[in-house]
Amino acid sequence: MMMAEVMDLLDGTIVNVAGPSLKRDLGASASSLQWVIGGYTLALGTGLILGGRLGDRYGRRNTFLLGMFGFTVASVLCAASQTTNQLIVFRLILGVAGAMLLPQGLGLIRESFPPQELGQAFAVSGPIYGLGGILGPIVGGFIIQANFFGWSWRNVFLVNVPIGIIGVVSGWFILPRRTGDKAITIDFLGTLIIAVSSVLLILPLIQGRVDNWAPWTWLSLAGSPIGFYLFKRRDAAVERGQKTPLVKASLLQNRQYLVGTGLIALFFAGFTGVYLIITLFLQISEHFSSSQAAIANIPIAVGTAVGGTLSGAFLNEKLGRLTLHLGASFQFVGAAWLWLSLGNVANFSVWHLVPGMAISGIGTGLIVAALFQTILTTISNDEIGSGSGLLTAVQAIGASAGVAVFGTLFFGHTTNGQFAGGFRHALVAQLMLILLFSAAAFNLDARPQQAESWN
Repeated sequence: MMMAEVMDLLDGTIVNVAGPSLKRDLGASASSLQWVIGGYTLALGTGLILGGRLGDRYGRRNTFLLGMFGFTVASVLCAASQTTNQLIVFRLILGVAGAMLLPQGLGLIRESFPPQELGQAFAVSGPIYGLGGILGPIVGGFIIQANFFGWSWRNVFLVNVPIGIIGVVSGWFILPRRTGDKAITIDFLGTLIIAVSSVLLILPLIQGRVDNWAPWTWLSLAGSPIGFYLFKRRDAAVERGQKTPLVKASLLQNRQYLVGTGLIALFFAGFTGVYLIITLFLQISEHFSSSQAAIANIPIAVGTAVGGTLSGAFLNEKLGRLTLHLGASFQFVGAAWLWLSLGNVANFSVWHLVPGMAISGIGTGLIVAALFQTILTTISNDEIGSGSGLLTAVQAIGASAGVAVFGTLFFGHTTNGQFAGGFRHALVAQLMLILLFSAAAFNLDARPQQAESWN
């Protein structure tokens, strides 16, 4: 299950450092590069809720293995692309495979561990959720710099292949062989409505900065809530007809689940956005090579691993909701330290950023393990598919929003080629998101409450 998370989180960010190589080898424009990076997220975000329901109907193991196999094959196709358009198409296919794969991972974790062991499970898996998105640029930087076999950017996709093969083979023998529920139906009209609504939301987040936030981007963003409202109405009608809705009404009435998913959106928007800006600042402003930028991000990775292990192993069990506030405090101090460090970059050294990155990483690890554990304890067994799909979709959309907002702040507030000012504006946004996250977390129960029908 963690192999699936690693593949997804790597793929969401690893391409960020491949831009110069893609431009050189395929003649990729700025717009096409944006689509290579964001097309995956677009396809992923639009299909995750459906992917969760497919796991309910056909079995989580079967859907997981099919998604893992498709993800591996699509990665090979991406590496073999001869044109930018081919690469964009194969990235979209990669996102579809990811949408089948990812909800099953969360569902299998929730299905496989009783409440008293879920914390121990997230002591292992929590750091992976935090590390995956951070390790993408690190791994990508080393791979591109090493240029194995002279394959340049193609290697960042081929890194998925051995992981995928091991995942399919081991999953075939290890994953629990539970059959799906053929009584569950798939609402294709609801699927179409949620897909269009997701595109209306995610597309301008991908393309907005490239198009200088043209009027169509704002119209698209304004149209997405209307689409989601229509989806809610459709879902309710399906449930009244005693058929299977894509998202169970009980989930939308579960206050703890809704608060938790909102916190996921805030959290992933903040940490995905600011960690991307760190990599951009080092490469664009300070002219770090891919491998140098990768090494510079190691303090974040180490901090995240430490924080996630502590959170999942015992802190969340002992402190409950306070673990989230503790993590937010670490993130706030780390972001503030980075902001102060950028006050004078005339004699810049990466060591100016290391303490802030390490402290922020610890906060990321503390939050991610505790937050997923808290949310998964609030859903019952018959809500696993739709609950996991919706949760993962919100995570993807939050990350897309973070990249769009922080990227706009970074480039929009750069003056005379000095990127430190843009970086500081992005950090101010991060500080505000952390405060909002911490305030919203008070709406969670002090201790996670498990769902009544946990079997």
